[in-house]
Amino acid sequence: MDEPIIDRSKVKKLLETPYIRVYELAYEDGTRYLDASRRKADRLLALAPKEDLAQALPDAISCFVVLAPEGAEPRLLLFREYRYPTGQFMLSIPSGLIDASDREGKDPIIAASVRELWEETGIKLGEQDSMRVVSPLLFNSPGFTDESTALVSVVVRGKGGSHLTQDGAEGTERFDGFVLVTQEEARQILSQGTDPFGNYYPLVTWAALTHFACDLWC
Repeated sequence: MDEPIIDRSKVKKLLETPYIRVYELAYEDGTRYLDASRRKADRLLALAPKEDLAQALPDAISCFVVLAPEGAEPRLLLFREYRYPTGQFMLSIPSGLIDASDREGKDPIIAASVRELWEETGIKLGEQDSMRVVSPLLFNSPGFTDESTALVSVVVRGKGGSHLTQDGAEGTERFDGFVLVTQEEARQILSQGTDPFGNYYPLVTWAALTHFACDLWC
């Protein structure tokens, strides 16, 4: 099947706010499609040349954080965060948008991950700890939005995870405590499909649980 060809001259911006925009994408065969995006029109992925997509930066980062001090059973670091579109606290992982300041350095994904980790958990990485990019860009829900996130694996073997705090919450962020789970508990959450409080959870939390339960973090 032939790939639809976008008509750049007929793409319309229907809504603009500081954090989200809605565009109507127009195609030469007459198709119209709504695209919710965090990007301004000049960075819209639907309009980007194919060769540029492989070099695109994600909108955000999501961190799989494992606390693994010597002599202790490893645990995946999760927390309860209020998610406004669902109207409830959900089992979440350290995540956030890549800021303009993060883009100034050599590795925006790592820079954003270090910053968000500190803001949402109080963890500062030391020499014993590690951080690596698992996936540089994944689309969250491409039938609705071009929003994307990078997945980052963090292993804390030093003392950075001994004094967790959520005092760094900013703006509308609302947290309700940490949830540290063993690999067996992670498997149970995956099996039952809900968190320990009986609620459904985000796809990136499922990815973090799977990454941990399957020993991909080691």
